[in-house]
Amino acid sequence: MSLAALPPSCRPREKLLERGPAALSDAELLALLLRTGVAGQSVLSLSDALLQRFGGLAGLLRAEPAELARIKGLGPAKRAELLAVLELARRVLQQPLEQRPVLSDADTVEQLLRLRLAPLPYEVFAVLFLDSQLRLIALEELFRGTLNHTAVYPRELAQRALQLGAAAVILAHNHPSGLSEPSQTDRELTLRLSQALSLFDIRVLDHLVVGHQACVSFAARGWL
Repeated sequence: MSLAALPPSCRPREKLLERGPAALSDAELLALLLRTGVAGQSVLSLSDALLQRFGGLAGLLRAEPAELARIKGLGPAKRAELLAVLELARRVLQQPLEQRPVLSDADTVEQLLRLRLAPLPYEVFAVLFLDSQLRLIALEELFRGTLNHTAVYPRELAQRALQLGAAAVILAHNHPSGLSEPSQTDRELTLRLSQALSLFDIRVLDHLVVGHQACVSFAARGWL
């Protein structure tokens, strides 16, 4: 059924204006972004199909551009809008971390890392570089690996921290399996990186393992 065939109160735009954005489903919100469907498929149907294919909004927004380009109905304009929404969400979360100590807003750090890392189908090692007041200087993905292994080089991490003038770091990586439980290899890597950075008076404050539903903090478990 096309949007025009729906009662006004059921159309996403009218529903949002009347009842607020929280009243809309994920598919309805996405339909507002996409605006139009494709031949034989309404925009709501297209939105629902995209969410099913990518495992929800987070998976869709983190999909590789090349993967999005293969989807019928997602032209350059629609893909650009999806990428813009993701970047806006990141900036909303990242801005307060640049203005006050990261450790005072641990929930926001977790939300930012889950938004950025959780949906990825490959393993990524990311670092939050912090100044002497523990405010965020930068969040960077330093190493990208396969489904179950990432090569992390202490020297490259130390060099980047020194370039940015970081006084401390928070390490993070995702588990593409979706499970957030750290492995023994994760613990050994954390110790090795912490020892290497300590030579330059750079502290490792935490290491977060990002799963699909949660993050596990090394600091919270007393491993740092």
